Amino acid sequence: MAAASISRTIERNLRPINLSKSVPPPSSLFSTTAPGISTDPQQPQGSNKERSTWSKVLLFVPGAITFGLGTWQIFRRQDKIKMLEYRQNRLGLEPLKSNKIATSSENFDSLEFRRVQCRGFFDEKKSIYVGPRSRSISGVTENGYYLITPLLPSPDDPNSSFSLQTPILVNRGWVPRSWRDKALKVSKDDELSSVASTPAQESAKSSWWRFWSKKPIIVEEHSPAINSVEVLGVVRGSEKPSIFVPANDPGTSQWFYIDVPAIARTCGLPENTLYIEDINDNVNLSNPYPVPKDANTLIRSSVMPQDHLNYTLTWYSLSAAVTFMAIKRLKPKKSWR
Repeated sequence: MAAASISRTIERNLRPINLSKSVPPPSSLFSTTAPGISTDPQQPQGSNKERSTWSKVLLFVPGAITFGLGTWQIFRRQDKIKMLEYRQNRLGLEPLKSNKIATSSENFDSLEFRRVQCRGFFDEKKSIYVGPRSRSISGVTENGYYLITPLLPSPDDPNSSFSLQTPILVNRGWVPRSWRDKALKVSKDDELSSVASTPAQESAKSSWWRFWSKKPIIVEEHSPAINSVEVLGVVRGSEKPSIFVPANDPGTSQWFYIDVPAIARTCGLPENTLYIEDINDNVNLSNPYPVPKDANTLIRSSVMPQDHLNYTLTWYSLSAAVTFMAIKRLKPKKSWR
């Protein structure tokens, strides 16, 4: 009996220990999950809910933006219609007499798009070329410039109702590039000839002075004949250039856009000088240049009301498309079994 008891005791002590019940798994020893918080991946957390809500909202942002742009185009179309009607009504009024226009910059702003009839003579030597500006002739595009010349009061008929009281600037119309090149060449030749003729005149005067010291030499200068012209124009203001248009350089006679005060200073006129665009249709066929502006171009814009309507339809169509895609993305998918 004693031997049997000893044998059972030894067998019990040598039996292998079941570690699966007594020792916890290693992953539980290093677990950082707080007690009472479930780690089931199928249960959504608070941050995941917020992230999911914002992602759904962001899907509709492109649709809202494109819808806003389409609505903005509607308001732009209404403003453009009112602006063009205003210009057309102003151009339909009776032309103003040039002698009744006061030299006031504030008055000029209120006179924009009013027709003005005036009479004077052009000071060709102070002409300014603004450009380049393209013009389509019979389907062929040709580069040229706008010719702006001071119109001075004519001494022939100062009492006429059309006669100017003060000088104005007139945009006489479009001229080809050859006009500008020829004018620049003539101005350079005049400068060289004036510089060369000055010493010759002084030497001639000194030689004559030796023999006729008691009589001063009187040089008679024949001034060119003044040709008065009648101009029918529309009061305009300075252009607003885009960021891609270079700055004007009066020193090198490069004018890329119309800046009325700067052009007036270059021509020796006050900054508040009136500026008009010639719209006279009586063009001499033997001398077709410069080509005056068409009055219909003054009641047009680069973006017309019909263009704004097309933009509205485009933006609304794009808004509907991206909104439909967002709804389709959020719609739960059907599982086929």
